[in-house]
Amino acid sequence: MVSARKYRPQTFETVIGQEHITTTLKNAIRNNHLAHAYLFCGPRGVGKTTCARILARTLNCENPTADLEACGECSTCQAFKNNSALNIFELDAASNNSVDEIRRLTEQVRYAPQHGKYKIYIIDEVHMLSSAAFNAFLKTLEEPPAYAIFILATTEKHKILPTILSRCQIFDFKRIKPEAIVHHLQEIAGKENLSTEETALHIIAQKSEGCMRDALSMMDRLAGFANGQLTYASVIDHLNILDATSYFKLSEWLLTKDVAGTLLFLDELLQKGFEGDLILNGFAEHFRNLLLCRDKRMAKLLELPEAHKRQFYEHAQLVSDAFILSALSILNEAELSYKNALNKRLHVELCLIRLCYLNDLVAPGALASASAPAEVKKKLTPEPRPAPVSDKVEPAEMPQSEPGLKSYSAVSSLSPTINTTSSPDFPKSREAHEDIAEEGAMPVSRQKEEAVAKQRPPSKAKLSLDTLYAIQAKNETQGGHQKKALSQDLVEQLFKDFKTELRETNLILAEQMAMATVHFAAEDELHLLSTSEINLAYTKSAAKPFRMYVRKHTGQNTLRVVVALDPNAEKVESNEKVKSKQDIFEELMQKNPVLKMLKKDLNLSIEY
Repeated sequence: MVSARKYRPQTFETVIGQEHITTTLKNAIRNNHLAHAYLFCGPRGVGKTTCARILARTLNCENPTADLEACGECSTCQAFKNNSALNIFELDAASNNSVDEIRRLTEQVRYAPQHGKYKIYIIDEVHMLSSAAFNAFLKTLEEPPAYAIFILATTEKHKILPTILSRCQIFDFKRIKPEAIVHHLQEIAGKENLSTEETALHIIAQKSEGCMRDALSMMDRLAGFANGQLTYASVIDHLNILDATSYFKLSEWLLTKDVAGTLLFLDELLQKGFEGDLILNGFAEHFRNLLLCRDKRMAKLLELPEAHKRQFYEHAQLVSDAFILSALSILNEAELSYKNALNKRLHVELCLIRLCYLNDLVAPGALASASAPAEVKKKLTPEPRPAPVSDKVEPAEMPQSEPGLKSYSAVSSLSPTINTTSSPDFPKSREAHEDIAEEGAMPVSRQKEEAVAKQRPPSKAKLSLDTLYAIQAKNETQGGHQKKALSQDLVEQLFKDFKTELRETNLILAEQMAMATVHFAAEDELHLLSTSEINLAYTKSAAKPFRMYVRKHTGQNTLRVVVALDPNAEKVESNEKVKSKQDIFEELMQKNPVLKMLKKDLNLSIEY
């Protein structure tokens, strides 16, 4: 017998991961607050049918324990154990979904139980019933006899009619946590004399996706494959999955910008039969775990064994949040576009190459932070290469007073994050560096290089939001434009100046703005009133430039400009009357009477 059947829970206490369900059911039995219909819904393999059977067995038990569990020794419990209970009916709605089956069920409900207090009907996969069967079941489900209890189980609650849902007490089963699955697998392995590793059981729990039945079936299969020795390596080999070790190797090559090693390792994974989308998805999960390890508060979200958690914590100190977030964005984009890629291998290779050079695009300090372990930092940090030789004047000796020349500090401040030490064309040794100097150029000495390095400004750090807000507040109080209080006169003068400047760039918009008026509504709000619908459209397009103009000259950074129609403006009515085709023809007949005679002689009818 397979483990999923052999170790199926027989009491509420042995149900794994559904304490919120079992506690509620036991309290209902203790307080005699039983419902006539229950609906157990949730994903597969989480204990819906098991809890339904335990509830049915407990309700009819003749000698329940003090903890309201079935005794397992009375005649009712023994009959249930031998599948000969006359008062517990289990119906598979997937194969008995017609209205005739429900009619036979409603006929059976009329008769009282022969033995025990309740007549219990367990209907599994109830969402498979037809609409006619549901409608035939409604009346019986709403008002059954006092001895009848219905327990419905389904994995797709959304397919059940709302009229059925309203007649049931609904219990939502949740996926079982990996830690609970690992603990239960360890207990069963001890009973079956299996030698297991915790990391191997964690892999099984992750692959089962919260389903205990899948986890037990997987362990049975692996136990036969590994001859009773469940190790991490055997589980990885048999399930053919990429483990964390593979992704750690891949991330190390990425951080050291080893493109050749990265592509060779990718080829090795592809040769083993792994698809590109699986590699991208697993690598994105790897970077997600690294991001979670950056903050201790998010450590509880990691579903990993302790040995792997320590490795993730050490690796997370080598990269910054900016690097991880950028890598996740690249991987997510590559995974979404993988399906439409014509050359899928090239698509994955380009993604990994972009990740190799991602460190050059993020802020300095994204690799090998000060808190990282020294041996790991030395492993992942590439050796610096010497600066290139130039036959021009050294930056340290560049004259500061000559026009048209910039100091080294000024040039470096424009692009502080440019990496000038990663060009593959530069020689690695200092002797070769001096030997290839061009003719007429003086060789660069060690002392001069050290002097240049001392004068090189440090990399600029990123400004935080608090710093930017402080600078903005300082500019408002100490800048060239002091903050001015608005008034109607000041607003009108600014509006006039704005229209004058606007006339030089956009004459049509300036003409339309000349018909609009401005009103001071509040200290931080101005109203632009238009005279017509057309003028309103032009005024809306000029509202933002006018708001920026007023902010610039007054320092009112919270100013708003509201555009609306002027209710006091006179409506201009057009004097021209739209002429119909009949009016045009009558005017033509007045100008040329021959047309009228022609119409009369030929007896013509005009269609306008």
